[in-house]
Amino acid sequence: MLRLLLALCALPAVFATATPAHATDTIHDTRAATATPARTADRAAPVTQAATATPAGTADQAPATQAAYLAGRLRENPVHVTDQLPREVPRSTAPDFARLAKRTGVPTFVLVLPMMSSTDGEQLLGAVHDRLGRDGLYVLIEGTDIAHATAYGVRAPADAALTVTRFELPYDAGPLVAFERFVEVIALGEEKAASRAEAAREAYRDDEPAEMYIGPSDRRNQSFLTGILLTGVPLSILLLAAYARRGRTTKPALRLIVPGAAVLSAAAIALTAPVVFDETTSSAARPPTPAEMSARVERVAAGLKQDPVYADPESPRVLDTRQLDRLHERIRDFRRSDGGGPVYVSLVPQTPESESAGDPYLFAAAVHAKVGKDGVYVVADPDDGTIDVLNHGLRLDSNRLSFDLPDSVTLGDSRADQADDHLLGERLDRLMTFLDEAPRTDLPQSEPAPAAAPRAADEHTLPALYSTDFWPGLFVGAFGALLLSGLVAGAIRLVRGLLRRRSPVPEPFDRMPFTAPTAPSRSYLRRTAYNELNALSAEFTGREGGPRDRERLDAALLLVGGDPGRARRAGVDPATLVAVIVLARAGRAALIGRSSSRCCGVNPLHGPAKHRHHVRVSTEGNRRRLLPLCAPCRDTAVAEPGGIPGRLLMLPDPALGNTRLPYYDITGSPLTAVPDGIGRLVDRVRQTAGVH
Repeated sequence: MLRLLLALCALPAVFATATPAHATDTIHDTRAATATPARTADRAAPVTQAATATPAGTADQAPATQAAYLAGRLRENPVHVTDQLPREVPRSTAPDFARLAKRTGVPTFVLVLPMMSSTDGEQLLGAVHDRLGRDGLYVLIEGTDIAHATAYGVRAPADAALTVTRFELPYDAGPLVAFERFVEVIALGEEKAASRAEAAREAYRDDEPAEMYIGPSDRRNQSFLTGILLTGVPLSILLLAAYARRGRTTKPALRLIVPGAAVLSAAAIALTAPVVFDETTSSAARPPTPAEMSARVERVAAGLKQDPVYADPESPRVLDTRQLDRLHERIRDFRRSDGGGPVYVSLVPQTPESESAGDPYLFAAAVHAKVGKDGVYVVADPDDGTIDVLNHGLRLDSNRLSFDLPDSVTLGDSRADQADDHLLGERLDRLMTFLDEAPRTDLPQSEPAPAAAPRAADEHTLPALYSTDFWPGLFVGAFGALLLSGLVAGAIRLVRGLLRRRSPVPEPFDRMPFTAPTAPSRSYLRRTAYNELNALSAEFTGREGGPRDRERLDAALLLVGGDPGRARRAGVDPATLVAVIVLARAGRAALIGRSSSRCCGVNPLHGPAKHRHHVRVSTEGNRRRLLPLCAPCRDTAVAEPGGIPGRLLMLPDPALGNTRLPYYDITGSPLTAVPDGIGRLVDRVRQTAGVH
């Protein structure tokens, strides 16, 4: 009964934030947003002008509307865990956060939310405090990290606790462990907490704490090593003993010692390996329940049944009242048009930690199944500004929606990238125009069912030790034992000859890994660009390449004025040389049937990309970016997210005095198009050269 009463009390707050705001609400939100008092604790991260600037029409509403909803949740429970992170922080962890919060000795309010690049954490905490009207320690956990903490009206060493948490714990400690350490430092008091923070800063200034968990790659290495030892050691004992007693007469009893030693060594390795390599999970994430995995989809579907536009109340508002009314009007007109139908717009962030693992198509399909009505389902991400459109059961050409929808609508342009609201209101209006003008088909069409997301229960579970690379390790171990016995039995001259024969032989181009330095020198780039361009030109001659293959060659030549020799001469900037290398390698790969539409967004010199993932691109803060990744970078992103910034390709920017920046931030460089694919890079080069 108590839960029912709480739910009924929460309904007004939910509808006030999940539906269009009235004029009186807007005025109230604006006053609350501008009435934030001065912070009583130092900021964890300075607020810059860029972080606080918002487009006209959303500056007042965005933080206040988000803060109003979150204040309502904290009024019901001092710990609010979002339903958008079930793979990393399921809602069942809320009691654990609440238990730890009681140890601080002061009223503590905890918000666990998705990481939103457009949200100023300190400003949000201030606005939530103003709305809630209660003094205490306010903590914001974004994703799996404690991002901000501020004390209002109470004495709590929030900054010192944040410093200790960030320096003493590895990146994979998980939010509960991090919050436990945070609470531990808060309970020390200001003087002891400050000393602890300074000691942590000095101890880990140039190093990071050891990781708490291993990743799938580490487990494969463990399995591989176990397999090698399990066959290599016993077989080596047998072979070396046989060589030692060759030509000698030994007693029968002594002949049993060697096989016994081999069997005992194998048994010892088999029993010891699971004890040494006892890890079972790759992160601190707790397996979510089915209800937690479906909670967000059910929430969005329930909202769409009431209103065709659902704005996530935990995210900053990106549509003002005028834009929202305009979108509703366009949706009504489309529904009444010939061949039209319902349009459902979900303004919800898509993160890798969500139930759909960040796949908007999978999310839209799940929402469609819950809503139970056919229509056009639009997923607009208020964080990164992407728009994905899926047709379920309307007489619209699904291929046209997939391939002919302009990138300026689905991805945005430079103006959208610079705006906090990503110009979603303007772009959604253009999307509705595209739907109005789209030709109708004779029969309804629907998107094919997307591939299922990884099972949350298995996502962080390490494979068994005696699996994966354990079996290849058995063969390698046997081979190593044979090789070792041969080395011991042979003479030095024979050993040297064997080593020369086993030295690696250069492989053809399509089997060689690319050399990919993170901070390449100009001489390396000139030499590599010249060699790759010449190789592509030579391989293209006499082969039957398609138009797309020719476009890559032509684009690479455009960058050097049609003269490959110019790549070796001074005057061509490093970013242009990297673009030449990427295009040339992509062209060569296409000629041998290994073409890929995207290259690695961490370092384009890595070669083709196989995955897309939100990765951390800065060692400071939690800045993330959705990039295509090659296999090694994907492994790093999963097992060691903090290692990605060290793998980024850094190039000198002439506009900043040759200061090295990530390649996609170089001013005026065509490389800014690399994360969007080789085709976009070709288009950017042709556009820069004035070729159409």
